[in-house]
Amino acid sequence: MAKAKTTVFFCKECGYESSKWLGQCPGCKEWNSFVEEPVQKNVKGKAVSAATFSGEIKNINDISVDEEDRTSTEFGELDRVLGGGIVKGSLMLVGGDPGIGKSTLLLQVCRNLSKSGKKVLYVSGEESLKQIKMRADRIGKFDDNMLLLCETNLATIEGAIRSTEPQIVVIDSIQTIYNEDVGSAPGSVSQVRESTNILMQIAKGMSISIFIVGHVTKEGVVAGPRVLEHMVDTVLYFEGDRHATYRILRGVKNRFGSTNEIGVFEMKSSGLEEVLNPSEFMLNGRPKESSGSVVSCTIEGTRPMMVEIQALVTKSNFGMARRTTAGMDYNRANLLMAVIEKRLNLHLADYDGYINMAGGIKVGEPAVDLAVVMAIVSSYKNRPIDDKTIVFGEVGLSGEVRAVNMAAARVAEAKKLGFETCVMPKVSMEGIDIPKGIKVIGVNNIREAVDII
Repeated sequence: MAKAKTTVFFCKECGYESSKWLGQCPGCKEWNSFVEEPVQKNVKGKAVSAATFSGEIKNINDISVDEEDRTSTEFGELDRVLGGGIVKGSLMLVGGDPGIGKSTLLLQVCRNLSKSGKKVLYVSGEESLKQIKMRADRIGKFDDNMLLLCETNLATIEGAIRSTEPQIVVIDSIQTIYNEDVGSAPGSVSQVRESTNILMQIAKGMSISIFIVGHVTKEGVVAGPRVLEHMVDTVLYFEGDRHATYRILRGVKNRFGSTNEIGVFEMKSSGLEEVLNPSEFMLNGRPKESSGSVVSCTIEGTRPMMVEIQALVTKSNFGMARRTTAGMDYNRANLLMAVIEKRLNLHLADYDGYINMAGGIKVGEPAVDLAVVMAIVSSYKNRPIDDKTIVFGEVGLSGEVRAVNMAAARVAEAKKLGFETCVMPKVSMEGIDIPKGIKVIGVNNIREAVDII
């Protein structure tokens, strides 16, 4: 027999393969992550000897890389996240919650690329041609280079790509595509993995840039095996609240650029629009002369972004104080409140603490620690902080204010937005040029910061 049909077990998280069911995955240590999938394995393979090798081996110094290998999407925010544009022959995965705007963004990218003369093929396995046309009419007028295909059979999609030879292909979504050679349902581990593998071969073999839309699970990760993220060149996550107007595009993996950059978009009736000044956008609607509100500056890649930090400290009605955070790490907030209680002698054990990053943005950088401390103290004492003051710095367990990176860029961003006073770590003031029109105050610990503010 040439082939034998068998059944194996795959880990949904990392793609680990086993001949029997296991309670815990040996690869990623996840519990109850194994699913049963029928696969086909070749019993007898053909060996490749040195005499039959026909591949091409090149010296690394003989390979030239041109700037023309990147194509601009006409979206500056998306180009920033991709590292300068779409790389020819790359395979990109776009994930996000349902209704967040993944299909809308890619349809607008297809519109821009088709108008610039690129042949684009949009393959949808979830919507009909009329549904896509209705959304396209809301976005704007499309060029004749835009081609649509509603299909879920991978063999048919591959044939359409090879016959039309487009330069850009969008697959929406990978969970709806099925390969007839794999005996499992669409969206299963085997189907997603094998379909992505064939699309990767098409992208590399024909130098076609392919976007893949992936659904996400309730934990916020792309559905299917984690090996899917290892196979593609770029992984982009579309974040944000569906009920809010802004969206954040974040690069989780990028073989052709940095993964620290983010793109900010605003959802409107005509589609997504770029937010060129996210700092001003995030500070819209900020209350005046309100206690517990402090503005800080966080760095996303090379971009400084202002964020309003709100804290509310109230007397607890029960014996155990409650702590709640939105937009920052819960354990980090508890740590900072313990530092305040120990180093500033403020008794917070009987007070509930609520910390919120206004606008729904998530901040993981420790440079906002000092602003969180000032917001908590401001709410506790019910004393507002000056609206024209910005605070940033990392706080240690002994109450010291530690240095942060790119301090000059943070101060320059504060000056551009009209802030008059900047409280920052004293050690970060060395060697930076302070612009005119803003007063910079360096502090060594949180006690000095509280006395100054």
